[in-house]
Amino acid sequence: METLNISSKQREQIIDITPQIQQYISKNGYSSGILTVYSPHTTAGITVNENADPDVKKDITNFLNQKVPQNFGFAHIEGNSDAHIKASLMNFSYNFIVENGQVLLGTWQGIFFMEFDGPRNRNVWLKYISG
Repeated sequence: METLNISSKQREQIIDITPQIQQYISKNGYSSGILTVYSPHTTAGITVNENADPDVKKDITNFLNQKVPQNFGFAHIEGNSDAHIKASLMNFSYNFIVENGQVLLGTWQGIFFMEFDGPRNRNVWLKYISG
């Protein structure tokens, strides 16, 4: 297993981690198998979406903020209640096919770390299973 260290700069930020994931695969000489990408945080998540148009990230953030506003009046009042809800709406992990040393993604797809309670130093765990 390997840990990616992610440093978010904003309270809410969508960070493309595709290059770091591909670097992990290449560095270790992995060729064919399954890669699990996991976020061990309750106020962050992982998603797959378009990586060509930066407005997609803005649209996702705006949509989530509209549906889950920070000042909603949540029962638990730690100040990051909205971040817990937003993270619950995202995935905490994904499994990816690795073939010929490449993580298989669609033409416009990227793998993103979703920060909802930054800025923070975060971890993403990577685990490869050969196959």
